[in-house]
Amino acid sequence: MAEKKKNEWAEKLAYAPKNGYERLSAEEERAMHAYCEDYKDFLDHGKTERLCVEHCIELASARGFVPYEKGMALRTGDKVYYNNRGKAIMLAVIGEQDLSHGANIGAAHTDAPRLDLKPRPLYEEAEMAYLKTHHYGGIRKYHWVTIPLELHGVVVRGDGSTVAVHIGADEGDPQFIINDLLPHLGREQGKKPLNEAIPSESLNLLVGGRPLAGEDCSDRFKLNVLKLLNEKYGIVEEDLISAELEVVPAGKARDIGFDRSFIASYGHDDRVCAYAELAGIFDAKSPKRTAVCIFADKEEIGSEGVSGMLSQAFDKFMADLCEAQGVALRDCLANSFCLSADVTAAYDPNFADVYDKRNAAFVNYGVGLCKYTGAGGKSGASDASAEVVGRVRKLLNDNGVFWQMAELGKTDAGGGGTVAKFMAQRNIDTLDAGVPVLSMHAPYETVAKLDCYMTYKTMRVIFEQN
Repeated sequence: MAEKKKNEWAEKLAYAPKNGYERLSAEEERAMHAYCEDYKDFLDHGKTERLCVEHCIELASARGFVPYEKGMALRTGDKVYYNNRGKAIMLAVIGEQDLSHGANIGAAHTDAPRLDLKPRPLYEEAEMAYLKTHHYGGIRKYHWVTIPLELHGVVVRGDGSTVAVHIGADEGDPQFIINDLLPHLGREQGKKPLNEAIPSESLNLLVGGRPLAGEDCSDRFKLNVLKLLNEKYGIVEEDLISAELEVVPAGKARDIGFDRSFIASYGHDDRVCAYAELAGIFDAKSPKRTAVCIFADKEEIGSEGVSGMLSQAFDKFMADLCEAQGVALRDCLANSFCLSADVTAAYDPNFADVYDKRNAAFVNYGVGLCKYTGAGGKSGASDASAEVVGRVRKLLNDNGVFWQMAELGKTDAGGGGTVAKFMAQRNIDTLDAGVPVLSMHAPYETVAKLDCYMTYKTMRVIFEQN
């Protein structure tokens, strides 16, 4: 009898999160798998932020979105997008209420840790041709050696024309690699800390080993690479100075595990949340307030630059929408809500010592809500209020969305940030929410399909709320 009473009190009062598979219906599981197949396709098309924008426009155009032009008439249900220099994009579905009531905003980023080519990258050494790189964002450098790599980006030629470069993704394309030291000679390297064993200046891409035929000159191996690039893309070495070329891991998104419950891919951080936003705004039914989906750039290096969330591009887009309705931008922002859709760290039992297990996100427990990020005493965090957290918690519970509260890890273990604080600086109530990720910032990250699907459901609910 006492045991029964105890269980009743526990059920009534205690918080006991459950694995999502214990609650997932067969119908929802089918929907989850279908959603994740579409997400994997998005990943395979979006290896860089530019490619994400291109594919986003393709998908949005097929669903009735049109490019926004200042001054265009906007009516309830209209769908528009604003392409910010090919590297970031914002989409909006005009709501029933005017923008004085605010907007429901989802803000994710589509840049990911990678290697960028330096302005003068091509050289030869020991009769091999290489491209020098500068790493972008927080990488573990030892991850990037001896794995197959692709090259994507644009080159602006001397005549001002632009050519797209994509090498390594198509069947039959050559790929690239960064060499590592053989263990037989690696005694001293093995004594170094992980972050020092592979120096940044050794992350040089092997791109050729054949000399230019019939020429008696220096740099014949480098020249042969230039000849091949000139034949295919019409570029010369000086054109590489005005290029934006990114080195990313080769290969497609793949199911992981005997049960196919996980997805491994490059770029889950933060394309897993960006796609959830995109699918959410596509599927949202008759938004009462204007719904806005953001694919931001530059988050991995502080959200700086004209395509990052610190840019005024977002403010301009929203101001234009407000102007069309005779609404002051400051009133719109003050009444808006933003879900900063960014990933969080999933608890990994192999590295349990850096997590606070009681406050960690677990795979298959649903979307991770994160009240604050930052480091060293919440520095750099927006720290959402109790009212904001309570509002989202109720919204998700009312709509059958599986969620969990999360911190990035133990307080003294490190930290991180998102675009949340930049939205909060605009006087927008903001909360972080996203998919828990294993091996975050590695060339191949891992996520659980259930968490991906619940993040999509979260975004759809956010866009549909009053």
